[in-house]
Parts: sequence; structure tokens; C-alpha cells
Amino acid sequence: MQKKQVRKAVIPAAGFGTRLFPATKVVKKELFPIIDKDGRAKPAIQLIIEEAFSAGIEEVGIVIQPEDKRTFIDLFKFPPKAELFEKLSPENQKYSKYLVDMGDKIKFLVQKEQLGYGHAVYCAKDWVNNEPFLLLLGDHIYSSDTKVSCARQVLEIYKQVNQSVVGLTTMPADMLYKAGCITGVWQQKNSIISLTQVSEKPTVEYARQHLRVEGIAEDEFLCIFGLYVLTPKIFDLLGENISNNFRERGEFQLTTCLDKLRRAEGITGYVVKGKLFDIGMPDAYLQTLIDFRNRDK
Repeated sequence: MQKKQVRKAVIPAAGFGTRLFPATKVVKKELFPIIDKDGRAKPAIQLIIEEAFSAGIEEVGIVIQPEDKRTFIDLFKFPPKAELFEKLSPENQKYSKYLVDMGDKIKFLVQKEQLGYGHAVYCAKDWVNNEPFLLLLGDHIYSSDTKVSCARQVLEIYKQVNQSVVGLTTMPADMLYKAGCITGVWQQKNSIISLTQVSEKPTVEYARQHLRVEGIAEDEFLCIFGLYVLTPKIFDLLGENISNNFRERGEFQLTTCLDKLRRAEGITGYVVKGKLFDIGMPDAYLQTLIDFRNRDK
């Protein structure tokens, strides 16, 4: 298989954010403020985009609902209105230009119906245009434990193995209800693993029986970190599910197609040297506000 450069990243941001209702009735969770270590309040989506750019990505496609397009355009495509701009400090006036410059590399991809995470990814098919791409979750932010960003770590593994790569982290059994989980055979102990199964939100009993990985502590499992490099084959598999109306819990999911991709082409898992911060649930968002601001301290 010819190795192609990963130039594009996809960030699905078209969900309803029901677990953060009623705040998400008026503000997308991807726009919730996160205080960065520089003290600046940033919309979460900005941090996710910056993560992608840190890996050398050239263009970012954000999958959104039609009615949210105006809000995202205002954030990334235009400077603040004159009255606000004049009241900003010189530093923030300069920063507003940084956001617009960022917007030059952002494309908005509309998901007309909210039919699940897999469907949202599929909405990027034409824009991705038969290239491998970086996929980032819209409600997770990332912090590397090294000088190499989490996204760049995953891309570096892709360059080595020339097949789809899924970022991984260890999670305790009581967190499996919200995570995709994998098992496989180590290629490099505690770092790189060849996947033999991908399971979406398995029960603890199933995970204990089928998803144990050598060297991982008792009742801990390797789970999906929320960063992927995927080959365009994933769109064929998602398209098949959509054409056949194959839904799980009423929606078109990604994880089942990841397991099909594994069988078709192979997938490498990589244990990311870093942390992920969840903003998708109230208590997780609260903890992220504290921990992300104080990371590296």
C-alpha cells in the first residue's frame, strides 16, 4: 500500500450534548470555555484544532449541524464586531487575528441529520477525498506527557506502520461503560499493539473474559484515547452500514466499522504518552476545568 501523507483532520461537533442540558440548549459543548495554562479562556474546539495543527495537519474539517454554522463562522472566519474589538486589549486584538488566520484552514461540513457518530464521520467523506486522515473527538482535549503532542505521536506511528492507528490509554473497569475497548498482541511492549478485537462499551464481564491484555494491571483495560489515523477504507465500511440501515442503539456507530477495518487491513494501537480530558459530562467538564488549567504543575 502506498504511503500517503496525512494532511487533513476531521472533528465531529454535530451532537446535541444532551448530557450537558440545559447549557447545550444555547451553547454547543464544543464551544464551552476551557482555561488554558496561559490563563486564556478558549472554546474547547479551538484546543482540539490546535492539537491537530500541532501534528502538521494542513486543513481541519469540522462536522456541524446546519443551524450552528453561523456561530462557528463568527468564531473563526470574522473579527469581532467593531464595538467589541475596540474594547479589547492590544494583545486580544492581535489574538482575534490569530483566530481568523486559523479559520483560513478550517472547513465546515454539515451533517443534516444527527444519526450518530459514525454518520458524522461519514459526512466528511467527499472532503477527505480518498486520503488517510486524523480523527479527533469533539468533546475531548489532550495534553502530552512529552514535548511531542498526542496527535503527532499517533501520526508518527502511522508513518512507521502504514496502516490505520488508534490511540489508546488504560482505563479501570468502572469506566468501560463510556469507552471503546481493544485487545491484541504487543509489537512493542506497553506501547504498540496489533489489534485483534475492538469492542464498543463492553460489559465488565465481557472485558474480563475477552479483552485482557498481557502486562496491563488487573481490572484495567486498553481503551480508545480519542485520536485516530484512519485510511479512507473506513468510509466504504460506514457507507455499507448506512446503505443497509445497520444501526446500534438507533444510530450509525464508528466502532463496529473499526473492527471491520481491522479485519480488512489491520489496525495498530498505540498507547499515547499523554492525558485526555473529557468535557462531555457535567462532572467530567468540571474536573477538566481544574486539571487542564493546572497541568504540568
